[in-house]
Amino acid sequence: MSELTFEDVTVRYGSGRRALTAVDGVHLTVPSGAVVGLVGESGSGKSTLARAAVGLTPVAAGRILLDGRPLPRGGRRPLQMVFQDPYSSLDPRMTIGSSIAEAIPRGAAPGAAGRRDEVARLLELVDLPADRAGCHPAELSGGQRQRVALARALAGRPDVVIADEITSALDVSIQGTVLNLVRDLHRDLRLSMLFITHDLAVVRYVSDYIAVMYLGRIVEYGPAESVLADPRHPYTRELLAAARRPGGGGPQVADTVPAQVADAEPADPHHPPTGCRFHPRCPAGPLVHPDRTVCRDTAPTGDGRPHRAACHFVNSAADPAAA
Repeated sequence: MSELTFEDVTVRYGSGRRALTAVDGVHLTVPSGAVVGLVGESGSGKSTLARAAVGLTPVAAGRILLDGRPLPRGGRRPLQMVFQDPYSSLDPRMTIGSSIAEAIPRGAAPGAAGRRDEVARLLELVDLPADRAGCHPAELSGGQRQRVALARALAGRPDVVIADEITSALDVSIQGTVLNLVRDLHRDLRLSMLFITHDLAVVRYVSDYIAVMYLGRIVEYGPAESVLADPRHPYTRELLAAARRPGGGGPQVADTVPAQVADAEPADPHHPPTGCRFHPRCPAGPLVHPDRTVCRDTAPTGDGRPHRAACHFVNSAADPAAA
């Protein structure tokens, strides 16, 4: 078990006037042995943050630390990533046994027999029979391929697993099986995990903590029960309102929103708003309350509490009617 920390991490694509800052000064901690669910709409920077963690995207500023130390270069990779589409992430020409064996660190399972035994153990760990090692990805279902992707990530003996939208490419009937497997693996192996999703029902099921991301910044973070029962940032409340189902539980969010908010367009990520990035579509901000100019001028920062929200008007965010 290890703690993964993002310290003021910034990731940019391109340069000059056309540069896009996909992740902007992110501070986030994945506690040792915990699952942190990272949620947010498409384009918020979730996958970019994941790719930066495993070295697939360069970091423009800040540091990514494992147990307080910079990530090691070379040798065993302490972070392993499971991608969204298992068919694309697995080589169709290789058997799944070969794909898994390729990820086993040198010396961890010496000899051909040792590697075969380790592959069989990993397949059984993800509830697949050992004899599937000779199959190719095309011979498996989507859910089985994602189990193979999990086994391959575990083959690297990681300290932290990063799962990027691993259920979104699967049929709804299969998603629950994979989520149950993730919960079982976390319980049995006590892995630290960053679990990225846009589905709040999924994040509710697997996460110990929830981080909410908007336009490259973390806007709310805290224990899962606290964030879901008492969302403090207006964007989190908007996500929960969009995910509500008839007869479902969760916090009560007003069914009507001010016309200004309903008509507001999402911000352009190439030209993000100054101050709080959510203020152009926020029911607690200057769009509805013109006197709250601080939202336009100053970027809010969350305090050090276990449940924190980057909002200048946290109490008003919890109750938009309050002013």
